[in-house]
Amino acid sequence: MIPISYDGNVTIPIAILSGWLQNLLGSSIPAIMTVIITLTLVGTIVTKLFRPSFIMNRPFWVTLFDVNIVWVVARILAVIFAVMTLYKIGPEAIWSEGTGGLLLEGLLPVLFAVFLFAGLFLPLLLNFGLLELFGALLTKVMRPLFKLPGRSAIDCVASWLGDGTIGVLLTSKQYEEGYYTKREAAIIGTTFSVVSITFSLVVISEIGLGHMFVPFYFTILAAGFVAAIIMPRIPPLSRKPNTYYQGKKAEGTDEVIPEGYNSFSFGISQAVKAAEKNKSFTNFLNQGAKNVIDMWMGVAPIVMALGTLALIIAEFTPVFKWLGVPFIPLLELMQVPEAQAASETLIIGFADMFLPAIIGTGIESEMTRFIVASVSVTQLIYMSEVGGLLLGSKIPVSFVDLVLIFIIRTLITLPVIVLIAHFIF
Repeated sequence: MIPISYDGNVTIPIAILSGWLQNLLGSSIPAIMTVIITLTLVGTIVTKLFRPSFIMNRPFWVTLFDVNIVWVVARILAVIFAVMTLYKIGPEAIWSEGTGGLLLEGLLPVLFAVFLFAGLFLPLLLNFGLLELFGALLTKVMRPLFKLPGRSAIDCVASWLGDGTIGVLLTSKQYEEGYYTKREAAIIGTTFSVVSITFSLVVISEIGLGHMFVPFYFTILAAGFVAAIIMPRIPPLSRKPNTYYQGKKAEGTDEVIPEGYNSFSFGISQAVKAAEKNKSFTNFLNQGAKNVIDMWMGVAPIVMALGTLALIIAEFTPVFKWLGVPFIPLLELMQVPEAQAASETLIIGFADMFLPAIIGTGIESEMTRFIVASVSVTQLIYMSEVGGLLLGSKIPVSFVDLVLIFIIRTLITLPVIVLIAHFIF
């Protein structure tokens, strides 16, 4: 997670390793992902029909394969879409570069590599005291502002420096281990799985305003901060129960600093205790391997199925244009140039974060392009990536929740971004 300079760019080691693996495997990764998605469906069908003891006696495999009917259907669709895209067969609407091709040949190779290294190294973040230290140090900041424990700051930093997918993964694992309640996990997953600095640069460059990256990123931070304060205090997030996953609460979640300690000394003592519990290299590798398999098999099919469906709707139907119509009066009220063109980009981001930038390149007004890019990055819930990951994880959010959160985030961040844009332009 530590930013380093590499090839003239500031990046993090996991991103470097991910890029190296993608270059090494090249065009074979879509085929590898198709095999993984297919094996996931085979394991699911075998588990559902035959309940074999070698799966049913292992909680990890039961959790992975014994899923409800919605996930079974999603996994079936994922295999169909992946095979059609890989071999370019069937209707082009499914496998074109803007739909299935964007996912299987664009996003999934990135997720394949990021999941491999993030999953293997995740125990280094989780098990050796870093979260305990920051939990003690930052509780007095995170709890009053965002209604979250201090350790959640690490989830945000992991997303910010690395990738939103890493933040979701980190949050999901801690939720399963009893460190977050259902409400806390839902807040972190939908509010703090922010877009990485790297991808933000890609978005602003795509829309032709690369030279404005610094004001662009400060605008994102300001809008995101406002949304992060408001979202936990209103439905649907405020209505999530404050109970733990399967009723299990982890040790050290009370956030009470004992007498004789300050925040730092207590954080250090808790960190050392956590590290002392994790001395087995075999357990480290075993946990890392489970993380990788869980992400590859649990998440990739959901991303392929839901992402493809969302992109088909975005590319080949006017649904998102219709949904953007109510925003036209609002944009005109806020004196945004080319309000109709901008409105078409506001809802389409639900399908994929990059789509507003692609569509927005045709807008002449620099101010409007700036607003489109900023809103697209602060919306956070993209079905082709973070949205699919959230639904594929244990974090307690439904599809309806994600739709509502996406719309509310848009309504909160849009006025902030437009106000800043009026000052800049």
